[in-house]
Amino acid sequence: MNTASTGFKPRLSLVQIINMSVGFLGIQFGWDLQRANMGRIYENLGANPDDVPLLFLAAPLTGLLVQPIIGYMSDHTWHPKWGRRRPYFLIGAIISSIALIFMPHSSVLWMAAGLLWVLDVFGNVTMEPFRAFVTDKLPDSQVNRGFIMQSFMIGLGGSIASALPWIMKNIFGKENTALEGGIPENVKYSFYLGAFFFLAAVLYTVFTTKEYPPADLGYKDKVKESNKGFGGGAKEILHALTNMPPKMKAIALVQFFTWPGLFLMWFYYTTAVAVNVFGGTNASDKVYAEGADFGSLTLSFYSVITFLFALVLPFIADKLGRKLTHSLCLVAGAIGLISVGWVENKYMLYACMTGVGIAWASILSMPYAMLSGVLPRDKVGIYMGIFNFFIVLPEIIASLGFGWLMRNVLNNDRVLAVQVGGGLMVVAAVICMALIKENKNEMLS
Repeated sequence: MNTASTGFKPRLSLVQIINMSVGFLGIQFGWDLQRANMGRIYENLGANPDDVPLLFLAAPLTGLLVQPIIGYMSDHTWHPKWGRRRPYFLIGAIISSIALIFMPHSSVLWMAAGLLWVLDVFGNVTMEPFRAFVTDKLPDSQVNRGFIMQSFMIGLGGSIASALPWIMKNIFGKENTALEGGIPENVKYSFYLGAFFFLAAVLYTVFTTKEYPPADLGYKDKVKESNKGFGGGAKEILHALTNMPPKMKAIALVQFFTWPGLFLMWFYYTTAVAVNVFGGTNASDKVYAEGADFGSLTLSFYSVITFLFALVLPFIADKLGRKLTHSLCLVAGAIGLISVGWVENKYMLYACMTGVGIAWASILSMPYAMLSGVLPRDKVGIYMGIFNFFIVLPEIIASLGFGWLMRNVLNNDRVLAVQVGGGLMVVAAVICMALIKENKNEMLS
């Protein structure tokens, strides 16, 4: 008898868990290349610092719709060869890789913003089903390990992707400056290489990992329900949104205050290093270019910390519990971001990014680990999409409102924007400790 047909999922080997997680390494090339370089690209194309948040707006607005829809669709998909989640991995990776190739050829702001929109939309098409993939494939005793492995892959991919501009300049000799309206050669080649790794890593997971058929996991009736059409899907998404488990609401509030800190770092950190730490002026200034490359390199360092810290994070959470672990990690990230404002020696930025790397490892795993036990098994895709509302909504708010704050309150000081992000992480840590209820036996398995 097929063990899966009884609802039992066999434990997977370490190699199998790695195979199903490698795709996340590729996805992170897409995310970290844009995070480390889009602020620089926008300013190269003539944007002012207070314009940058608005230029990030289209992607999260679309993601607000895309994420739950893709979650719903993947819950109701089954193909005998390609499975449930893997078709979305593949389609998203192909289109995202094409966007990465074209991005550094942007000649005007609207083109760069449009390609960022494509990259974010199809990056989410790839990424959202990956979260549900862990719950589909692994028994309860291994679910949390699956999320930690994803964090490890994200840290590894992010460390390489963020360092690519520095590598291209210092190892391969690609020019790191460009006239206004152009993109430096080292950034162009970084995006080309990122497109290759994105697609190759996702293809590896698609072809080395199988999925359980719907009937084996009790999904047979759910797949039949796909004939309900758009109206039925919208109704089911709305029902899930209005009936979130109480614990999910508390974790979502933590996410709501965590992610603006990250967005402000990605919006402004690289250019803050170029201007505030190195003393550069604009994209054609060699000092500015060196500062931006060094900023990207230190972002790579926080990703190195992330994948190293992910190795010990399960043991820390076993001792302290997920709630306290996550709160402490958020405080470490907040200290890292706030301390950027006191940096006088550029190498001190590595210490700042150590705190951010610790926080990032936890952000990528602990909220999902806390969430995994409270979601209905047949609606994991939908709920993971809804959960990401609370990542997308802060980005929308930051994109709409932070430009005004930059102009009228912060005097376009990029470092102050990064420090505001650190303050919001402190708020998230306090909410985590105050509102999330955790059973004493709720530890990583």
